[in-house]
Amino acid sequence: MSKLFKGKDPVLLLIIGAIFVIALFSLYSASHYPGSGVVKNFSVQQAIWFGLAALISVLFIMFGYERWLDYSYLIFGLNLFLLLLVLLMGNTHLGAKRWLSLGLFSLQPSEFCKISFILAFTKFVSDNSNRLDSFKTVLISLLICMVPVFLIIKQPDLGTALVFLPIFFVIIFVAGAKIKHLLFIVFAGLAASPFLWNMLKVYQRQRLLVFLNPNIDPLGAGYTIIQSKIAVGSGGLFGKGWLSGTQSQLNFLPERHTDFIFSVIGEEWGFMGSVILLGLFLLLIKYLLSIANTTNDQRGKFLIAGIVTLIWFQVFVNMAMTIGLMPVVGLPLPLVSYGGSNLLTIMILISLAISVNVKRKIF
Repeated sequence: MSKLFKGKDPVLLLIIGAIFVIALFSLYSASHYPGSGVVKNFSVQQAIWFGLAALISVLFIMFGYERWLDYSYLIFGLNLFLLLLVLLMGNTHLGAKRWLSLGLFSLQPSEFCKISFILAFTKFVSDNSNRLDSFKTVLISLLICMVPVFLIIKQPDLGTALVFLPIFFVIIFVAGAKIKHLLFIVFAGLAASPFLWNMLKVYQRQRLLVFLNPNIDPLGAGYTIIQSKIAVGSGGLFGKGWLSGTQSQLNFLPERHTDFIFSVIGEEWGFMGSVILLGLFLLLIKYLLSIANTTNDQRGKFLIAGIVTLIWFQVFVNMAMTIGLMPVVGLPLPLVSYGGSNLLTIMILISLAISVNVKRKIF
């Protein structure tokens, strides 16, 4: 056990703790109704999930990332099976099948597929690192990526499906794939965009059109982004104060405890509060990259490249969509948005990065 703590950076743990404290205050505010004394206890429930995630993370660190990589293909295969089960017998909410009911709680396999894909893809590129200059190998790796993307789009969950693409490009680029092969895939994807547009659900097309002009449907698809921009903009430099945001407290802002939690932070804590939160995420990414830069294990480098890409992509897209710079695609803000599956996913991925650090410091 003493070896376990040699790899833990106290600054990294403090950063995670600081982000989560912000999350608890924000979730309490997002579920508070002034004058009624009603609180839905989102913050309490999230704190319970955080405690559970912390315990599971310790187990992941003790088990070691190398062992998880050894079993990654099996884990990935089981995860794909769960995604199939979701399509066949998952719970439907707001027109989407994304959860499996397990009695006391629901499981979102698409969230955990982020972990299994990063592990399996890291193992694949590590095992085939001497063949990545071949376009055939790159296409096979793309096929591995597109299987979960296709299953998740069918739920439908476009936001989560999109996460896998930057992870694919970053890991395979770091592993040594040729830039011309990756550019060919990008341009082929752009050429296929009319076909991909026809594959989207009607509400997904509407979200993209609303991104270009929210006022084309101000009371429908454009309502949430309009209210979000009002909330963030009205926060000013220092915000309106905790529990004092009118857009959130008066229930104008939908999904404020999940996808639009950053709007609550922007309104109540203002530009300075938003910058502090963004700064904490940048510090988190910096420390994870420092682990990748100091390890001699290529698999550890590839693994952390995928983890950092996931965290950065979700932070960027979530914050950008709340201020109208990106379409609304339903991506939660890591460690902040309410939801056990997403919180557990991010904590497990960070614990895998810490386990890379544990091995480096022990050996």
